Amino acid sequence: MSTSEAATVIPIYDPAVAGKAPATSAAAPAATAPRKFPIPFFRRSDRGSRCVAFLDFLLRIAAFGPTLAAAIATGTSDETLSVFTQFLQFRARFDDFPAFLFFMVANAITAGYLVLSLPFSAAVVLRPQTTGLRLLLLVCDLIMVAMLTAAASAAAAIVDLAHNGNLRANWVPICMQFHGFCKRTSGSVVGSFIAVLILMFLVILGAFAIRKR
Repeated sequence: MSTSEAATVIPIYDPAVAGKAPATSAAAPAATAPRKFPIPFFRRSDRGSRCVAFLDFLLRIAAFGPTLAAAIATGTSDETLSVFTQFLQFRARFDDFPAFLFFMVANAITAGYLVLSLPFSAAVVLRPQTTGLRLLLLVCDLIMVAMLTAAASAAAAIVDLAHNGNLRANWVPICMQFHGFCKRTSGSVVGSFIAVLILMFLVILGAFAIRKR
């Protein structure tokens, strides 16, 4: 046989070798991956933002009470004083003072806004990563703070004039006669300023949440 011819290798079947499976390295057990929730409500990174949003929701409910009470108390401020006879009467009514009329309307608008803003605030609690709703609420809160502060300040000036009068202008204090009227309007002003403080805290809270995002 010539050396140039290639040698032919015939495989021989060996049952002893075939019965043995090739040694393979044992597969390492797969590490258990941490459970992830597809819903963003359960993300731990949003826990702090959700707490801030929930506090925002509660403060809106807290501010609704004083504004509604101030609007109702001012709108029902009406007292008639009889002097000597029933034919000579003096009457004090909230719409006799433009400042009180503006005060009542501003409180009513703010109370309505706070009710309408609750669904948006609840949506922010469920999805705290939403920045657009936070910005919308922040702008509206700023408008309400400005309007309510102006109305409460104007009403406070009239209440002070009603209690103390003005000697230089010869304006006597009417609260010496109209006790019920002054009591209702004074309580309304106090409640409105409480709502102003809550709204200011809402603005600070909203700005902090947006800056954090």
